[in-house]
Amino acid sequence: MRPRPDPPGPGQESVWDYPRPPRAERDTRRAVLSYGGVVVADSTDLVRVLETSHPPTFYLPRSAFGEHLVPVEKSTFCEWKGTARYVDVVVAGVLPLREVGWWYPEPDRRYPELIDRVAVYPGRFEEVTLDGVRVEPQPGGFYGGWITAEVVGPFKGGAGSWGW
Repeated sequence: MRPRPDPPGPGQESVWDYPRPPRAERDTRRAVLSYGGVVVADSTDLVRVLETSHPPTFYLPRSAFGEHLVPVEKSTFCEWKGTARYVDVVVAGVLPLREVGWWYPEPDRRYPELIDRVAVYPGRFEEVTLDGVRVEPQPGGFYGGWITAEVVGPFKGGAGSWGW
């Protein structure tokens, strides 16, 4: 059962107006990801993916992570984007963030913007900011959406939302 969308205010978007299949679009805001007291990624070269009922998922260039990304064996399949491979984020002196991000080595032809880009679960980092404002993670731990003041829900991922 589809929930009742929250009404967007000035300058806000409703995730219920996002398309299905998802849309990928360029974004030039600054994303900064920190873990273990270290900035592990910092970029203004972003792609945000918009999908009905989800807050945007942001993809950063793999190169923005420097030596902090380590590929792992895990993979999953997205009906829209293809086979995803997972990565750990490693910072010297702290426990690695296991399977904290994913990328599409060969994304579906509809998503060329995702080539050589990584998305992450923002709630696993010490801090993720977008233009200096702290990002809240999408509920539930399964999805990697970034909740900011510009988006309104309700958001898929919380209790009772699996069938949306």
